[in-house]
Amino acid sequence: MANAPRLRLALRTPLGITAAVASTIIALTAIFGPMLVGDTADRIDTDAIGKHSGTEHLFGTDALGRDIAARVVVATRLTLELTLFATLIAVVGGLVLGVLPAVLGRRAGRLITATVNLLVAFPGLLFVLFLAVIFGVGTFSAAFAIGLGAAPSTARLVQNLTASIAGTDYVAAARILGVGRFRIIVRHILPNIAEPVALFVSTAAAGILVAFSGLSFLGLGVQPPDYDWGRLLNEQLDRVMVDPMSAVGPGSAIVLTGITFGLIGEVVAKASAGRTAPQAELKTADAVAEQPAEAAESALLNIDHLRVRFPGHTAVHDVCLTVAEGEAVGIVGESGSGKSLTALAAAGLVPHPGRVSAGTLRFGDRDLNKQAPKGTSMAMVFQDPMASLNPALTVGRQLAEVAEVHHNAGRAAALTRAVSRLGAVGIINPELRVRKRPHEFSGGMRQRVMIAMGLMGEPRLIIADEPTTALDVTVQAQVLALLRDVRTESGAALLLISHDIAVVSQVCDRVVVMYAGRIVEELPVGDLADGVAHPYSAALIGAVPSMTTDRDVPLATIPGRPPEPGEASVGCPFAPRCARATDRCRTEEPVLEQLGHGRRVACWDPITTATHELEEAR
Repeated sequence: MANAPRLRLALRTPLGITAAVASTIIALTAIFGPMLVGDTADRIDTDAIGKHSGTEHLFGTDALGRDIAARVVVATRLTLELTLFATLIAVVGGLVLGVLPAVLGRRAGRLITATVNLLVAFPGLLFVLFLAVIFGVGTFSAAFAIGLGAAPSTARLVQNLTASIAGTDYVAAARILGVGRFRIIVRHILPNIAEPVALFVSTAAAGILVAFSGLSFLGLGVQPPDYDWGRLLNEQLDRVMVDPMSAVGPGSAIVLTGITFGLIGEVVAKASAGRTAPQAELKTADAVAEQPAEAAESALLNIDHLRVRFPGHTAVHDVCLTVAEGEAVGIVGESGSGKSLTALAAAGLVPHPGRVSAGTLRFGDRDLNKQAPKGTSMAMVFQDPMASLNPALTVGRQLAEVAEVHHNAGRAAALTRAVSRLGAVGIINPELRVRKRPHEFSGGMRQRVMIAMGLMGEPRLIIADEPTTALDVTVQAQVLALLRDVRTESGAALLLISHDIAVVSQVCDRVVVMYAGRIVEELPVGDLADGVAHPYSAALIGAVPSMTTDRDVPLATIPGRPPEPGEASVGCPFAPRCARATDRCRTEEPVLEQLGHGRRVACWDPITTATHELEEAR
């Protein structure tokens, strides 16, 4: 919801003052009105039947001589109670229908979504009248009809908001940590959609007020001896041409209260402004070099012939990769090369409608083809820490949740561990910072928090996806040093995803180069300087300036562009950008072949320094 300082500022504006004064007057009228003028409103005076408006009776009297102005005041309480009751029904129904697709299976979710869409498309007034007939004439029957009639539009909004939040990194992180669906909805989704839902409800309440008054006016709502503003309008229908002021009282009350609901929504919106919102056919599998059987069996993470497909194209082609216990492996490549999707496939987080298939996809003793990763043995550090952390919760609460869910720790013990983990990643004054929300941290500190979250358990593998993106050079060096320290102290393996080969070379033992969804080279970090065999790897290294780079010479660039997703290609996908490309490169895709110990390359014409070794390997 809107934070307190912004709300106070909004209430000091003319709009805020007007809304506050109007809502206060209406509330006081509803509370004290029946006590002050209740007797006057119910007093029958046969001598004053049908009197016109004047100084004695502001809006005149009704057919029994009762003062209409007093009755308008008394009707305020019942009108507001029924309006708020119907609004509550709309909110509860909308929330249930809105979040159920995220809880139930895909088929049931689609059925609920289709039902909501059908109800929204149906004219609202006719739907309300239909429900009113079904429930029967009466006060609470009308309230149920109005509330249920407004629920579909609320559900549509909640469904859209839930879908946008469900795709965020912090929800994905909660899933990989094994947090249940209900807890994800309550802790991560509902708090982050509360603000727009509240804005919608505050304006929808005005429509509910008008609709309920309309039902009462038609005789389907409040029944005698009770009365609300709509009922009072109905009673004065016969006199409206003789004494229009008799209808001004209840009519004005409906209009002014509806405007007040709208003003409240505008104030909440103003108080919320500026908040940061929580983003060709495949070759056969035998074209890829098999990994050494001994290394694959002993590896902590074993990926063999991995493919990630989306409708219309394949994003990852036959990737074979291993990460040993305690090893640091880097995956580099341009945007769209498939490096992040490879990591997400290992974590079971490939977004719908992506489909993952692999000959082997194993983490430790867990077959990921059959079971999703679970627990805290695999930690994820996402690219954008602001999107990865829940803006509605304090940092400490988010870290503590890991210990509460997976280690059955109490709140106090979990929070103590969160403080300890924040201190371990270099956060100053962790006892104080643990109570802050993500927007109160700098980018580098948020990244440290993400690493601390991974350390709340005992991870065997940390997957860091572009952890230094958008950080300045100094903070980037600190985060990389922290990853090295964490790996040393915990013994965890590291899979580091980056487009910057220089970043990977500072942390990793081995580098995997990907292009167009394929691994084109794999080599030890020590061979990066003068031992790369693939022209694409050499181009990536050449594009990184160093302290010895001649400033008079333009930086090296890679001509052309990477292939678009789904773009058909023949031969080597890098051939259109490669200066060494031959006719064979343009017509036949190279296979990924072993090139000595710990090295693989997919190139028909590798760089000279590695040609002899490759020929011997062939």
